[in-house]
Formats: sequence, C-alpha cells, structure tokens
Amino acid sequence: MAFKQLYTEFSRLAGYFKSISLLLMRLVLAYGFYEPAMMKWSDISAVAEWFGSIGIPFPALNAYMAATTELTGVVLLALGLLTRLISIPLIVVMVVAIVTVHLSNGFSAGNNGFEIPLYYMVMLFALFAHGPGRFSLDRLIFKEEA
Repeated sequence: MAFKQLYTEFSRLAGYFKSISLLLMRLVLAYGFYEPAMMKWSDISAVAEWFGSIGIPFPALNAYMAATTELTGVVLLALGLLTRLISIPLIVVMVVAIVTVHLSNGFSAGNNGFEIPLYYMVMLFALFAHGPGRFSLDRLIFKEEA
C-alpha cells in the first residue's frame, strides 16, 4: 500500500512538468522543420525538379505546399498557435517524406532512413492529442486546457 501511495504522489508531481515538456516538444519540432523549410525556399525550383524525379505528382505545386507547410509549422509550433491543426498537415508531410524518400533506406537515421520523420510524426501526434500545453497562444486565445 505504501508503494502505491508513493507512486501516486510521484505521478501527481510529475504532472507539473506536462506543459514544459509540451513546450520543449513544440520547440524541438519547430527547430527540426526550420532548416528543411529554408532549404526548400532557398531554391524551390530545384526542389520541384527533385520532387518530379522521385515521382511526386504536380512537383512544383507540392514543393510549394511542402515548403509552406513546414515554414508555417515552424512559426505556429514555436508560438503554440493552432497547434492541433498544424500537426495534421505536418504529419502528412512526414508520411510523404517517409514513403518517397526514407523508407527504402531502412530505419536508421544514419542511412537516411525513416527514423527521424517517424519520431516527428509521433511527437506531432502527441501534440495533436494533448494540445500545446500551458505555455502557448492556444491557451491564451482559446482558453484551451493545459
């Protein structure tokens, strides 16, 4: 019985870290999407050409959509604004990246495998399910529970 009470108290105290962990997750994801987004925008025509070469339909349109989604994701995740909503298209971008680029390389990130995009998808799904936490504009504007 004492262990159960101790663990219950431990769990209650750990709950105080929920919002800071969600903030850190949002910031890590925003940072992770920043460089790929900027790379795409720095030479969008090359990205469109590459997309076409790997069989992505409507390569120019999809290059602009991917770059816009990633850059919008950077801003919204960092601010904790529309967090649940932006998680959905970012998950779609990760699914496309896995299927078109990373899957054939296996799991390992060191071999350009799908490890990192999978981690991003899992983190985005957690944000979709749990929201952005207390330290977010969603909480301020929409009074979303933390």
